Amino acid sequence: MSGQPSTQNDLALQLRSLHRPGIPLILTNIWDAISARAIASLPRTRALATASYAIAAAAGLDDVELDLATNLHAIKGVARVAKATNLPLTVDFMDGFGDKLEEGVKEVIKLGAVGINLEDFERETNGLYSVGEAQERVRRVLRVAAEEGVPDFVVNARTDALIGGQDIDEAISRGKAYLEAGAANVFIWSGRERGGTSREEVEKASKALGGRLNVILLRAVPGGLTVKELSEIGVARISVGPQLMLKTAKGVEEEARSILDGEAV
Repeated sequence: MSGQPSTQNDLALQLRSLHRPGIPLILTNIWDAISARAIASLPRTRALATASYAIAAAAGLDDVELDLATNLHAIKGVARVAKATNLPLTVDFMDGFGDKLEEGVKEVIKLGAVGINLEDFERETNGLYSVGEAQERVRRVLRVAAEEGVPDFVVNARTDALIGGQDIDEAISRGKAYLEAGAANVFIWSGRERGGTSREEVEKASKALGGRLNVILLRAVPGGLTVKELSEIGVARISVGPQLMLKTAKGVEEEARSILDGEAV
């Protein structure tokens, strides 16, 4: 995207407007300036979004080890690309980094972000926040954003209820609570070990949340729901998480092997 630079809140409004049930925003998640430039160059890219797992891997860390400073460092490079291409940027903010929530949100807004993913799983206690606590954290993000001049900041509220052993009804209940607190959309994460979310669960959640649902597109899983199927179900947002990073790393490995084995031309 090019043209006249937009104000930050204009970009927030733009990102918010792209969440349309049945005509979902598709995010091919990035992790550095190189991947951001590649994705931003595509005509159908409407927004840029980071993936914490991929950012952590690029820094030599496991996802749970990603700290605020490392995340901000990666976001800084991505944000330069977002600014140059006039694309809305939303960033994976994990669990909000504990008591650094407000501090961190101010920093990502200063860098140009207009949205975040915010989890209801607290790494320090290795458990879910209570619904009330998680709602208040959404409200705190939005209060800070408004104070920083971005009142339409977009929170994609992630619930880890399913991987915490709860059922889809609990995940939906939490999702509704986060929407009530001001989140624009809900991401129900089911975890790799669980094998993703079933079609029935996606359909139930999408209906209950009015389509304001983010679903991961599982590229490598046989029988996974396609973009077309997810659109027909009525979700508002589709993302891929770290899958592009993992595929890129494999491609680099194969190319390097060819060179080292003397096979490359």
